Amino acid sequence: MAYFVTFHWGWLLASLLLGLAMGWIAVVHRGQGVSKRVSWWLAALAAALVAAALARLVPGRPGYWLDLGLIMFALYLAGCAVGSWLRDWVLARSARAA
Repeated sequence: MAYFVTFHWGWLLASLLLGLAMGWIAVVHRGQGVSKRVSWWLAALAAALVAAALARLVPGRPGYWLDLGLIMFALYLAGCAVGSWLRDWVLARSARAA
């Protein structure tokens, strides 16, 4: 992990900031979402990728990119959550003031 932070800090920061921006500008969309079946398949795929990374099943450069991609994806999701929470907090605060 320290290796990723040392050598790829720019990419990690970019994925976090991109997630923050996407969480901030995302609006509530009342359209069709994914079905429960598709969401279960996506969760299983994510779990399988994390398990493969933890077990070091993918050797060499592809395993390295898998680890880096999973860390970037996790930072992106964390940025989305924080950005969405910040937007909700700011809008709720401004609504209370008005």
